[in-house]
Amino acid sequence: MPNLTIQGVGTFEVPAGRRLVKVIEACGVDIGHRCGGKARCTTCRVRFSAGEPDRMTQAEYDKLTERELLGEVRLSCQILTEHDMAVEPLMRVSEQGWSDPGPEPADTIEPEPVWHARSDLAA
Repeated sequence: MPNLTIQGVGTFEVPAGRRLVKVIEACGVDIGHRCGGKARCTTCRVRFSAGEPDRMTQAEYDKLTERELLGEVRLSCQILTEHDMAVEPLMRVSEQGWSDPGPEPADTIEPEPVWHARSDLAA
């Protein structure tokens, strides 16, 4: 099982193959997911300090490019816990003044992922 280090919170042994946004929430962090984990809003954004995945979904690439965030952050709703990672959640419910994080993300990545190696995507 991979280890997930969440800045300011701790390090947790987490199940492999789960959506990062759901794992962060299960670790007690009130991360946002205002679009329900569909790569539309960027409120589940995280910054990696270690273990950033080498692949990215087309949906994540498109949204980060649109918002001019590509290369700065990643969308935790589009990432699976496949190896050790260290992240900083950047939009927490308690810090944004929201009443809730948003609709519950599905267990599987939405939309249906089309995977690309990050090195194949133009920055």
